[in-house]
Amino acid sequence: MTIKTIEELFVHELSDIYSAEKQLTKALPRLARAADNPALADGFTTHLAETEGQIERIDRIVEVLDIRLKRIKCAAMEGLVEEGKEIIDSIDAGPLRDAALIGGAQKVEHYEIAAYGTLAALAKQLGYKQALPLILETLEEEKATDAKLTLLAEQGGNQRAARESRAA
Repeated sequence: MTIKTIEELFVHELSDIYSAEKQLTKALPRLARAADNPALADGFTTHLAETEGQIERIDRIVEVLDIRLKRIKCAAMEGLVEEGKEIIDSIDAGPLRDAALIGGAQKVEHYEIAAYGTLAALAKQLGYKQALPLILETLEEEKATDAKLTLLAEQGGNQRAARESRAA
């Protein structure tokens, strides 16, 4: 697909993050089950509900702008989801796996922050005044989730993983 206009770029980027969010709704329950720390598992479950709300916001953007999303698959999210599966398959349940899951989840959040930041900049440029607040709301949720993951790691998750590794 050739992109020739900023409007087409916006639709492409929105289509890509829509695919990413859809993939994430399938991955988050698996991550929640794999987490040993109940707070981390709850965080994944909470983020699933947020992700479903973010998909609804994209649907509203599509409606208010009267656009059609492209049927594409977000290769970046596909890779990040695959990394999550590899973590689950290669690290036994416990603090070390939780530390790896947090790191993987932060990679996802950073990707989403970049994607929604780009969409916000494009929406501003295009004068999409109805879409911009919806994009910014999701961007703030992604930043908040990243901050929560950092807090989980700093509040002992990584220290428990280090102690477990030394004891092994």
